[in-house]
Amino acid sequence: MTNISAIILTLNEERNIVECIQALREWCEDIVVFDSFSTDRTVELAKQQGARVFQRKFDNYANQRNAALETVEYPGEWVLMVDADERWGAALGNVIRTAIADTANADVGIFHFQRKDMFFGTWLKHGIGSNTWSGRLLRRSAVHVERDINEEYHCDGRLAYLRGERFVHHPFRNGVAWWIHRHNRYSTMEANRLLEERSAPIAWRDLFGRDPMLRRKALKQLMYRLPLRPFWMFGVLYFLKLGFLDGRAGFHYAVLRSIYEYFINLKMKELQYRANGDKG
Repeated sequence: MTNISAIILTLNEERNIVECIQALREWCEDIVVFDSFSTDRTVELAKQQGARVFQRKFDNYANQRNAALETVEYPGEWVLMVDADERWGAALGNVIRTAIADTANADVGIFHFQRKDMFFGTWLKHGIGSNTWSGRLLRRSAVHVERDINEEYHCDGRLAYLRGERFVHHPFRNGVAWWIHRHNRYSTMEANRLLEERSAPIAWRDLFGRDPMLRRKALKQLMYRLPLRPFWMFGVLYFLKLGFLDGRAGFHYAVLRSIYEYFINLKMKELQYRANGDKG
């Protein structure tokens, strides 16, 4: 049987960590919690659940994931990157084991999955993540992570996509205030990164390519040059992607996402203002 390890990045995730580990325990024997020095009971609870716990001071997401891949010993070559607010149960475990056991996938470096975003019990079937592919199952020797936030997995091997079963994502499990607090931090990191990336030319060819990471990167380069982008984000999510079909949850989520984009815009303007020598 192929040895597969799960890596969970954590910071104060005591409300999520037990359920996250228990879902993985249905099929995964080796679970690593890579913690950023949580001040709540995250580490204690993870150890109680039998996870191996390591800690590193957080600087950015790419460095944290690379450190988890490179500084921890694993029983096998395959690792699954998991966030504490996600659930990867037995059904997904069967899909993963079957995919790895398939000899046709010998040259695959990373497997991609789709997710099921939840908003207080409602599946956002038309949300921003409804058709998004996330590279999560990695061959350690073939993958390197880049970009401070909304990381990019650069892979030497072939990319593969596992359809059907989705992992479940609970971004609001810790409450709306937590989501806003987290995305306030995300928007600061994103603003810094986007100011650097916006100067690069748009990779038009990647917009229509097959690699979802490159396609998403090129789309960002385009979107972050548009005026009134927060309003465009709401329109895309609520009307173009049919978010209104998700009822009140779809509306609230579209509003929150547009506010997040507004945070990014405003912080980019602030950075430019201060770079020009204005301190007030």
